[in-house]
Amino acid sequence: MTRLRSTVFLILLVLWTLLLAATIPYYALRRDPPATRRFSRVWAGGVLALLRLVGVSCRTIGEGNRPDGPALYVANHQSTFETIAAARLVPDVAIVLKEELYRIPVFGWFLKRSPMIAIDRAGGGAAMKKMFREGREAVAQGRSLLIFPEGTRQPVDARAPMQRGVLLLYKALGVPVVPVAHNAGLFWLARSFAIRPGTITVSFLPPIPPGLPDNEFMERIGAAIYDERDRLVALAEKET
Repeated sequence: MTRLRSTVFLILLVLWTLLLAATIPYYALRRDPPATRRFSRVWAGGVLALLRLVGVSCRTIGEGNRPDGPALYVANHQSTFETIAAARLVPDVAIVLKEELYRIPVFGWFLKRSPMIAIDRAGGGAAMKKMFREGREAVAQGRSLLIFPEGTRQPVDARAPMQRGVLLLYKALGVPVVPVAHNAGLFWLARSFAIRPGTITVSFLPPIPPGLPDNEFMERIGAAIYDERDRLVALAEKET
């Protein structure tokens, strides 16, 4: 059943994305990033609907912890789900992502023109300066940022070290940081389109204020995300 469910989802996802591709000439002519982001949210909403068709739903908790203004959202990274769902969960978000994602057909085109904050991981200091500049520009426009400080998708029980980029952004932007934990890797497996039925839970945790010492911030963000993630994973396993 997992193979059948995954195959059906993949076919529907490709068809839905091809429909998205038909709009590229229109949005290319408009050159309107907010309009592009709005349509990307439509596409992301469609993907979430397709997941429901194959038995995967999504719920959020802790919505009251989200600030009214721009914030830096910091999330664990387990699957493809959170990259797509972010457009719905945090409208107008600017995601800090790998530059290689821009090369994905259709999806990469919309990412680039949203725009997101693409990082060349071999770019060293120049890449960091670009991230700071584009991050400040996004905040000035009223947009929040989302970063996955583990750097790449991790197993659901891994505690990978948080990369230093999240600390540098925290210090550069001066906005509240909202830790985000989820258990999506139980249901949309990492580096694949294998789908298992169940309910993905995304938890928004109490914000961390700006201005904390470096070590205190890194300890708080890691503990908040991983402790909540472990709780969500254990809860899902009990429910199944």
